[in-house]
Amino acid sequence: MSFTMTRTASESFTLTHAKILASKVTADMRRCQQNYGKPSDSEINDYGTELALLLRDGYVDAYEFGFSRDDARILSWRYSVDASGQITTNDRPGGVIAGVNISGAWFFNQLTRSTAWEKLTSATQESVTAGLPIRRVTKSGPRDGAGKWVYDLNYSSGGVTLGRKAFQPL
Repeated sequence: MSFTMTRTASESFTLTHAKILASKVTADMRRCQQNYGKPSDSEINDYGTELALLLRDGYVDAYEFGFSRDDARILSWRYSVDASGQITTNDRPGGVIAGVNISGAWFFNQLTRSTAWEKLTSATQESVTAGLPIRRVTKSGPRDGAGKWVYDLNYSSGGVTLGRKAFQPL
């Protein structure tokens, strides 16, 4: 006698998963705030809300925040979205480098939208944007300054991974 057993598991990416990922990014922002005084509590809350809502619907390709001087990165953290569904590590937030001289630098926060966003009609894009706490202006981010990118952490939830890399001064 033989038998076959089949198990099907599916997990859809929900707002709860998106909030988990956004909370890890905002935890990094809070550590940045502790080390460098930026962003403010209200900005962190708004950035986290925006990120969770856009992640939920698959509208984020990359997300970055940090400091630039003369339009060149001094220190930043970039998160790239990977929805491959592969099992990956789910690191704890943190490891935000401290002690970098940011005098004369500006805090920036950049969001790169996904191809799913680009496929939306302009009316739908406007509707989604109207429900967000952040009003973004499309522009390119700063160029790399005197430093290097270091891949360090991965945050995952619901089959979506945010791979983090940090731009650190030499």
